[in-house]
Amino acid sequence: KIAPPPAEPERERAALAHWNGWGAVKPLEPDAELSGSGALLLERLHHEVSLRSLPEAKALLEAAGTLRRLWVEPPAGHPFETVAERTGRQAGAMRAAAEADPALAPLVEAALAARTELVAASPELLLLHGNFRQSKVLAGERAPWLTVGPEPLVGERAYDLARLVRDRAEDLVASPGGGATARRRVKKLAESLEVDQARLHGWTLFRAVESGTRALTEGRRQMGEVNLEFAGWL
Repeated sequence: KIAPPPAEPERERAALAHWNGWGAVKPLEPDAELSGSGALLLERLHHEVSLRSLPEAKALLEAAGTLRRLWVEPPAGHPFETVAERTGRQAGAMRAAAEADPALAPLVEAALAARTELVAASPELLLLHGNFRQSKVLAGERAPWLTVGPEPLVGERAYDLARLVRDRAEDLVASPGGGATARRRVKKLAESLEVDQARLHGWTLFRAVESGTRALTEGRRQMGEVNLEFAGWL
């Protein structure tokens, strides 16, 4: 995997090394030519087969089982930022988006209020994937499903699970009863992974609004509108 410096490949390498193949792709020792290049040498997976190839209910079940394996204590002296640090940076961009488009203000204010409450009393500091969704889980030989592409950080499980709640949001938006389905997902995933439902709801709202405002800022209007409609259901 060739990763540019902004992607922080060394942090990705550190997380994958700590998991050592447990629920995630296993890093291999790079040769001298790759050392220091930002490239990651990883075990081969079937990149063309992700959990998105499965029916939704089965995909969510497999994804939840994979994500659970990743939630471990971080290594001593780890280089990873915290959920509070990452979301603090994102909050500034969200405020700027709301100032540029006042129509976004109600959702942004609700998301920022949820974040303030959540970071004030974070219950745990575990190693998190950071960007976990069905397309980040690929078929393997050593195990049926292994995750790739972490954006690692440390914090609570509810933050990590929140991105999975929003998976296939475009399908939910296009279907009748999408809002009810989204709320059921929060409840079902919280119960199956023993995560506090209110905290999962709050982080799902924050992450959906953050993704939506960022997409709009970057000119990805359709994706932005999908994420913000999803957030509105919450």
